[in-house]
Amino acid sequence: MEILFVLILGLLVLGPKRLHTLLAHAARAKAELENATRGLKSQLAAELDTAPEAGKTDCTHVLAGDCDLCSTLKPEPESREPAEGALMKS
Repeated sequence: MEILFVLILGLLVLGPKRLHTLLAHAARAKAELENATRGLKSQLAAELDTAPEAGKTDCTHVLAGDCDLCSTLKPEPESREPAEGALMKS
């Protein structure tokens, strides 16, 4: 109902020729927006398909421990050496 009211109001204010031109520009802008959205969605899907899964790495190209990404994902083993403060107390 609201769309019909806006179209009738536009027809009265702008006239049939200017309203037609305005609607053509609006339709063209909507088509360009949909095209840009479609392109963005396909680009995002392509990026997500090529990205490695969370927590998994493909480090067959480097020796163990040489990859910066692997060293951030794998926790380093805790040291078994006593703390310096514990040695001073005894």
